[in-house]
Amino acid sequence: MKYSTPLTSRFVLCLLLCGLFSACSGTPDNGQPTARQATPPQPEGSSDITAKPGWVHQRQAVAAANPLAAEAGANILRAGGSAVDAAIAVQMVLSLVEPQSSGIGGGAFLLHHDGQRVQAFDGRETAPLGVTEELFLNEQGQPLPFATAVNSGRAVGVPGAVAMLAMAHQQHGRLPWTRLFEPALSLSEQGFPVSQRLHTLLKDDATLRKDPVANAYFYRVDGTPHPVGHVLRNPALASVLRQLAAQGPAALHEGPVAQAIVNKVQQHAGLPGRMSMTDLQRYQPKAREALCHDHSAADRALRICGFPPPSSGALAVGQILGLLARTPSARSNLEGDAPTAGWLHHYIEASRLAFADRAQYVADPDFVAAPDGQWLSLLAPAYLDQRARLIGDKAAASVTHGQPGGASSAWAPMPAQTEYGTSHVSIVDGHGNALSMTTTIEAAFGARLMVTTDPSSPGGFLLNNQLTDFSFTPRSPEGRPVANRVEPGKRPRSSMSPTLVFDRDSGELLASAGSPGGAFIIHFTAKALHGMFQWQLTPQAAIDLPNFGTLGGPLLLEAGRFPRATVQALEQRGHEVREAPLPSGLQAIRRGGEKDQRVWLGGADPRREGIVAGD
Repeated sequence: MKYSTPLTSRFVLCLLLCGLFSACSGTPDNGQPTARQATPPQPEGSSDITAKPGWVHQRQAVAAANPLAAEAGANILRAGGSAVDAAIAVQMVLSLVEPQSSGIGGGAFLLHHDGQRVQAFDGRETAPLGVTEELFLNEQGQPLPFATAVNSGRAVGVPGAVAMLAMAHQQHGRLPWTRLFEPALSLSEQGFPVSQRLHTLLKDDATLRKDPVANAYFYRVDGTPHPVGHVLRNPALASVLRQLAAQGPAALHEGPVAQAIVNKVQQHAGLPGRMSMTDLQRYQPKAREALCHDHSAADRALRICGFPPPSSGALAVGQILGLLARTPSARSNLEGDAPTAGWLHHYIEASRLAFADRAQYVADPDFVAAPDGQWLSLLAPAYLDQRARLIGDKAAASVTHGQPGGASSAWAPMPAQTEYGTSHVSIVDGHGNALSMTTTIEAAFGARLMVTTDPSSPGGFLLNNQLTDFSFTPRSPEGRPVANRVEPGKRPRSSMSPTLVFDRDSGELLASAGSPGGAFIIHFTAKALHGMFQWQLTPQAAIDLPNFGTLGGPLLLEAGRFPRATVQALEQRGHEVREAPLPSGLQAIRRGGEKDQRVWLGGADPRREGIVAGD
């Protein structure tokens, strides 16, 4: 069953008609007037815009970034599986059909609710034991160009998604582990049609062809990618999936597959990596305490739960929403299909403060202590009150981190740095379980290194470039260390923001949401949560809202979606404004329709190819 939203047709029309970036002058965060700053790289590649109708399901639902993956998860639920069972099936299919975003060669964060408690399962990649903090410095001690670092063996972290999913399955699985690989095995052997998005990203990628295994699989003899609709088979991946189904994560962390990963990393022709068999064998997923805080919505008090560090997502989203609630625009309405200039101003100023704290404090908690002894100090009401007083009517000339609890910090702020891709999955099952999982190999196609244990068969799986989420610059000029610098065995800081929302008073689960998009994940997720719970929009309508955000430079607005008057009003407040595509990949499921509060409303991003499947 589907429901409609009046925003959809106008949304798609605006995006299809959007033109080139626009720009105007302003003052950057350091307070020094400069020439126009460069528009930051897009966190995700753009492809077709497809209107999504929104969905209504009575009992259970799977929101995923590809229809084949969503249907695979829904079929697992229909077979009596749990939300975790469905997530495993979804991830294995995504490894095949959305290889540019996630896969068994990457990592994931999974937030799970079993009706009683919220758990955070950490499958983030780790740095090999042989690295040093100078991993991404050249011989002169300067940071490597990002394009050089990302397309190398040096960028690859020890993958953790499969091991984490096995940990979650041990606690919350209902179907046998082997059963969950059947959808991906079938598609790997029989093939799947190349989608418009995969074709577009393959065509636009300049580096993937350099890997012989990837080139032979994704491209034709003339160097062009397989056309849309071409049936692509991956028997090499099917072989690995069979081993994973039979042996569990040990098949990836020991034996021939592990050796193939190590060989691929260590034998890179340009920048070989330092991963060893020992690194793979020693990898352990972690069970962490979810980061939950209270927030007041338009019609109720909420309990918002997200992933703790090494993810910065829950902290930054929580700070943005908390700071915004303390501004005059806290409950401002939309103007047409887009936020007003006043609301955007307060949002952007709140986000600049949140990102300053993120750059200063957030890193792997096994290596870096939380400010004032606890990460929730960054969300303490008194601290947010103090920080909110810094938000004025004009764009601040500069922002800096705060001192939660009066704590001082010996860390140096992490310089701004590019972050990229990901995929998001939200699931609710018929047994009272729910999850929000963000999964990634980081950049599109990761490190552009494809692993196979059978060179005679086409395909394989791609390795992540997750170590480029560490700070390339390990220390300040004065020698102060950056919290998120490279260290052996450390997990890099992430922006992934898997989120579960509850009614604070009753404890009832209200929503599961999240998005891909590099550091813009934080903005995309905050937008969707504010849209659903302050503006009381359906998940689809909240996702359809135009995107916006800043990473410390210009304020980016989704091209073709904002009136010129809004842009001018923001300029008058001192913002440097640019227009850009900003392709998010939001997925969301929310409890409650207008006529029946028991149903699940689902939304999938028109900027991607996902759907919400279920019953």
